[in-house]
Amino acid sequence: MNHLPKALILAASIAVTGCASNASNTQKGAGIGAVVGAVLGKATGDHDKSRYAWGAVVGAIAGGAIGNYMDKQEEEFNRDLADSGVKVVRDGDVLTLQMPGNITFKSNSTQISGNFYPILNDVALVLNRYEKTYLVVEGNTDSVGAAEYNMTLSQKRADSIASYLQTQNIHPKRLATEANGEHQPIASNQTAEGRSQNRRVELKIIPVTG
Repeated sequence: MNHLPKALILAASIAVTGCASNASNTQKGAGIGAVVGAVLGKATGDHDKSRYAWGAVVGAIAGGAIGNYMDKQEEEFNRDLADSGVKVVRDGDVLTLQMPGNITFKSNSTQISGNFYPILNDVALVLNRYEKTYLVVEGNTDSVGAAEYNMTLSQKRADSIASYLQTQNIHPKRLATEANGEHQPIASNQTAEGRSQNRRVELKIIPVTG
């Protein structure tokens, strides 16, 4: 499990967004494959070799098949996580599972809430059926408290989720973690509701390509 630099995630996001316009999911897969694969290859191991080692184990998805592969995975997540509180978001061929902090962790804690383990088990079951993906676990907080503390808290929460996924047979070479602290809000920090949305862990699921 590795900590992933923000610049690499940003590069992957730009690549996905840039290829998303005026294309089907299958066409997007063909377009983003090499770029996302190269970016993640530099981030998901100690050396570039780790990317190739993992690819040799599970194989890569052919560019034209990426969209369909991610379509099926998205369908399974939506089915298995219905009413769980986890939101499935699709951006090109990157899936994001948004896990709200109020169901994942107790306040100011890095220990996963007991009732969230069954949900993570369901997540792992799908991930293990679709092994040709890299996984980036991102921790996020609201803006209450010191920024440095929030950064540390978000990293520890991301690490907790990633560590548990490993106990559910997710290979560590697939996993990286990222701490965003309070710097990636999805809602206003000026309201209690907005702060609740910002306290979250996200799992980004990115296809393995050649």
